This record gives sequence, structure tokens and C-alpha cells, in this order.
Amino acid sequence: PRSDCIAAEQLCLSDSTCNATYRILENCALAKTRLLPLDHDSRVRCLNAELDLGNSSLLHCKCHRRMKRQEHCLRVFWTVHSSVTDGYFNLETSPYENPANEEHWKTDYNKLAALLSGKDCSQIAGDATNPCLKATHVCNLSKKCVRLRTDYASICTKGAGSEDTCDRRKCHRGLRNFFEKVPEDFTKSILFCPCQDELCGERRRKTIVPDCSFQYNTKPNCLWLLDSCLEDHICKSRLADFQQNCQPADMSPDGCSQHNRAACLQAYMGMIGTPMTPNYVSNSSVEVSLWCTCESSGNQKEKCDQILGLFESNKCL
Repeated sequence: PRSDCIAAEQLCLSDSTCNATYRILENCALAKTRLLPLDHDSRVRCLNAELDLGNSSLLHCKCHRRMKRQEHCLRVFWTVHSSVTDGYFNLETSPYENPANEEHWKTDYNKLAALLSGKDCSQIAGDATNPCLKATHVCNLSKKCVRLRTDYASICTKGAGSEDTCDRRKCHRGLRNFFEKVPEDFTKSILFCPCQDELCGERRRKTIVPDCSFQYNTKPNCLWLLDSCLEDHICKSRLADFQQNCQPADMSPDGCSQHNRAACLQAYMGMIGTPMTPNYVSNSSVEVSLWCTCESSGNQKEKCDQILGLFESNKCL
């Protein structure tokens, strides 16, 4: 059975042969992280070490999105799969367990609010014209939802719009906390609320406090965003998960090669709070994008367009 990578690592370290192989892979991954060029012999040694793991539980381990010590688990995964990123990024190797099925993603907000509050839902029902406001009121009925939402909002608005710049790293961490620790019934209703007018659309677009979490003063090149992402275990993992679950397919009824749009939306949520945080581009559409450009990409223009196209023109998403 597939185990989580922390348990698999402990099992491997207790075996002298596996331990020695794993230490080689740790050095290979460290060299890659520090962008140190590996000579031919070192590359062969790294590939052989990965092959030596054979059917070890380390080679098939996965992580959970909401697990404790998630970063440790992801570090183990990428240590074992370090050759995957050798010269290019295999964006279809997700370190995460398969996401929940479609049914888990269906929510009756009124029923949810009634269960949480034990009171009548007249306030919730009154927000029918603005589903995003309604979703916020539902969040306010949960102590955890309102606390973590308030946390990231206060961090992400501090310094935004003034001479001081906001602390983007802390803002991203606060957003990840919210989307990882609050039940998805709340988070997805706030992020994906269906809007009919621009007032609602503006509220939806500002869900993640884009002045801090999304926008820079000038748009960086998308390849710079990608490089920043690949240096971060969480971002690299979320991007791999997004690629796997949001892979478009022309012949599929829902536009997704995995035939599971719910999994794609969950993977999209996972990107928020990373260096490659996406967002809605306007108050009047559901189009999303990264905050980056492919101008001045030189001979890497095609690769840059591919990264941007994952979000801007992805039928599955």
C-alpha cells in the first residue's frame, strides 16, 4: 500500500542499504537546489541510486495536502524524484494523493449555514443577489473560517497601497493557511462564487487581496515566476498537481484529460499562496491568469507561453 513519505523515509533510514542509497539522493537533490552542475559520473550515480530503490515504499510514497509536516513530506518526495527535474520539469508527477471525488465538492450553503448557526438563515437568504457576500456570511458562522480569513486579510492589507510594501511572503503563508486548514465547503464557496454583476465580481477578484498576493508594480516574466516556484517545495508540488489535474483534453466532455474538473479546481486553489499565485483578471469574467508577461522572453518564448497558457487558455480550468 502507498504510504506517506515521512513514514517511508523512517522505514528506509532503519535499513542500512536503503539508508546509504537515500543519502546519495539527498546529496543529488541538494546539488540541484543550489544549481550546482553535476558531472557525468555524479549524474549516473544519482540515477542509479533512484533505480536502486526499486519497489521501495519511498519510490511510491505520496503526501496529503492537509497533513502536518507537509513540507518535510514534500522534501522527501522530491529527494527521491530529483532526477525528474533534470533539465526540464515533469509537470505531471504530483506528490499528492488523488483528490476527493466530485460529490465532496457539492455544497448546499443554506443547509450548511443552518447546521452551523442553529438559527434561521434569513441573513444568508437575503444575499441571493451577491453569492460572494453570501459565501462570506457562511464563513463568518465558523470560528475557524472567520479567524483564518481575518488573519490573512490583515497581513495582506498591511502596507498595501502606501509607501510601505506589504510582506508578500507572510501574505502567501496566511492564504495557504486559510485554504489548507478551513474546510473546502467554505473556501471553495468564497473563491468560486458565481457572479451576475461587477459588484459581486469585484468581491470575488479581491478575495485573495491581489494588491499584495498577486500584483507586483510591474509584471515580471513568467519564466521568472516559474523559477521562483521550482525553488520552493510547496510551489513545485502544487504546480505538478495543477498540471496533472488540469491537463486539457479536446475530446473530453469537461475539457479535462482526467475527467474530473473538481480535482482541477482543488489543484487551482492549491496554487494560491505560492509564488505562482493566480487570480481573476477582471470583475466581469471568470477568466484567470498569472501576473506575468512573456514579452522579452527571447528564444524561450514558447516555454513562457506554455506556462501562461496553463491558466489563460486552459479548457479544463
